[in-house]
Amino acid sequence: MRITGGSARGRKLTSPRSDRIRPTCDRVREALFNIVGQRIVGSRVLDLFAGTGAIGVEALSRGAASVLFVDQSPAAGRLIETNLRACLVQPRAAFLALNLATIPHLHALQAAVAAGRFDLAIMDPPYQKNLAQRVLAMVEEADILAEGGLMVVEEHRSVALPEAVASLALIDHRRYGETGLWFYAPQPAAHQP
Repeated sequence: MRITGGSARGRKLTSPRSDRIRPTCDRVREALFNIVGQRIVGSRVLDLFAGTGAIGVEALSRGAASVLFVDQSPAAGRLIETNLRACLVQPRAAFLALNLATIPHLHALQAAVAAGRFDLAIMDPPYQKNLAQRVLAMVEEADILAEGGLMVVEEHRSVALPEAVASLALIDHRRYGETGLWFYAPQPAAHQP
């Protein structure tokens, strides 16, 4: 597993020793960031179900201003720290230990928005555990995406995610082997006459 672009391109990432963490493969990560393109530069990124931190580290390598990594596992936090140190000098990153599968709201993430909303939020939950749609709804309710922001969900390609979740509308969907990527953007509220 390596960084596929930016200042840390080619640097090797430490992989987990157990199968409890499923890192996003290089090919899918590269495709994701090619689609996101230059909007990554200077952006605030939220990496949900961060695992190894590969997505967030890649975002920093490609010019993101900062990344908030969120995962329930302290072991993931240590792995992310190892990967940040191996790939970047003085990364602008923080780790939040939060079990997204059990909390009803994202109050802790709302507190993180004090410094500003996120331009890009990427969610990579365990495949086929019915977490993606529920956490997508929590992210929308927590109002943590900036105007013009983007929410990306990685899930197993066979999962059927909705066309819209409240104000988030599906704008693109791609498949790479067994992996699917869904891209959601906030839609402006309809104006009352």
